Amino acid sequence: MATVILLRHARSTANGSGVLAGRSLGVGLDERGQAQARALVGRLKDVPVSAVVSSPLQRCEETLAPLLADRSLEAVAEPDLSEVDYGAWTGKALKDLYDEPLWAVVQQHPSAAVFPDGEGLAHVQARAVAAVRAHDARITEEHGPGAVWILCSHGDVIKAVLADALGVHLDGFQRIVVDPCSVSVVQYTPTRPFVLRTNDNGGDLSGVVPAAPKEAPSSDATVGGATGA
Repeated sequence: MATVILLRHARSTANGSGVLAGRSLGVGLDERGQAQARALVGRLKDVPVSAVVSSPLQRCEETLAPLLADRSLEAVAEPDLSEVDYGAWTGKALKDLYDEPLWAVVQQHPSAAVFPDGEGLAHVQARAVAAVRAHDARITEEHGPGAVWILCSHGDVIKAVLADALGVHLDGFQRIVVDPCSVSVVQYTPTRPFVLRTNDNGGDLSGVVPAAPKEAPSSDATVGGATGA
């Protein structure tokens, strides 16, 4: 199967203000986030990207814009990779949510957390993992098993996908750190996923490109070498 780079959107105006943006419209990147987005072009310069799939929210679109322009690529919008629907919590300051009884559930037992008038984190994981696997199968079919593609989404969504790939229960996903504009890399196979990187904020990402398959030996090759040793 293919290799997917899980890219969290760059720093947004909501990240800087301590607000739970959720699916609010009009949330773009702040100045630091714009710089992070521009830097992605250089970070990924040695990575052949076959396809890009993204949450449809503005902050993901702005994160990808410089890279898409540089590569002459278009992103496929995938609603199932959108941010968590935080329901009545959307737009609230995080400091005002810390004393809510549900906050402790979100932190300690997230598989049981369902946001008021919103969705549950277990559902978030189910929809996101299904979307990742479906796109990975499609891209593998279109571009071959050595393809590398980018998925741009949100912190909790990516943490949920990584927990699944690591074989970690959703209740442990808060132990995973996914910074703005960080990349994590997963390679899916017919039997299990392999997590190659998590929360990478560095430079060179060429190491995530799968090695080219070796040529099969010719029919007259001697097993074990010419001496049989």
